[in-house]
Amino acid sequence: MTVLRQRMLEDLKRRNYSPNTVRAYVRGVADFARYFGKPPDQLGAEHVRRYQLYLVETRKVSWAYVQQTTAALRFFYRTTLGRPWMRDHLPLPRTERKLPTVLSKEEVVALFDATRSLKHRVILMTLYATGLRISEVRTLKAEDIDSSRGLIRVRQGKGRKDRQVMLSENLLQALREYWKACRPDDWLFSGQIPGTPIGLKTVYHLCRRAAVRAGISKSVSPHTLRHSFATHLLEAGEDIRTIQILLGHASVKSTARYLHVSENAVRSAKSPLDRLPQSHNSA
Repeated sequence: MTVLRQRMLEDLKRRNYSPNTVRAYVRGVADFARYFGKPPDQLGAEHVRRYQLYLVETRKVSWAYVQQTTAALRFFYRTTLGRPWMRDHLPLPRTERKLPTVLSKEEVVALFDATRSLKHRVILMTLYATGLRISEVRTLKAEDIDSSRGLIRVRQGKGRKDRQVMLSENLLQALREYWKACRPDDWLFSGQIPGTPIGLKTVYHLCRRAAVRAGISKSVSPHTLRHSFATHLLEAGEDIRTIQILLGHASVKSTARYLHVSENAVRSAKSPLDRLPQSHNSA
């Protein structure tokens, strides 16, 4: 490991960045240096500009990936190398604002019915019933399920924050059935290797396979169930501030985007055409 890489790792850990962010940032700077075949401290703003164009025009990666790579380079130059002025030369690109994919209630039921194991069905039910991120569901432990208070504790979610979400009665019943049948060990949803939680890719693939078997044409991922959770709560009349707390959003602006996909919110708005005085001209 190079001295620069070790120093950047230490800088990230000292600031309590999540393990996923640490890996992504270090990989982003390493890929940048590898592209030019030089140590990153010998590269500057012009190299970053050329690398961004390479990512967009040649590799055709997502804007989210470009933004993450730029954030990694900004951290490296500003913090690890002590060049704060570089930040002005590395603007973060604007990301695309796309509406989230949301399943109907019937599609959610079809997704559950299409699973081929109790464990997989309960994982999907947990994602939908709680609105948790995939990383939060896979690291749940039995002790996080508080049946007496009807709550689930989320430990160190995004932003290193603990929070609580509601425990559905139907989910609790499913979890008890799963517990009796599978007897999980340390993790509620354990992986193939003893003592490890189920893998991210495993959850993604089981979700996608269930969607295909259910005949759902939409692009479905575990995060789709989180979007569906929020949208269905909003359509049921739940307060947006409450939904923000349940999702663990730092800003209500992140939660407000579900207003754009809520059928009730869209249908309840009256078109200005219907508010015009009635025309006296006959067709």
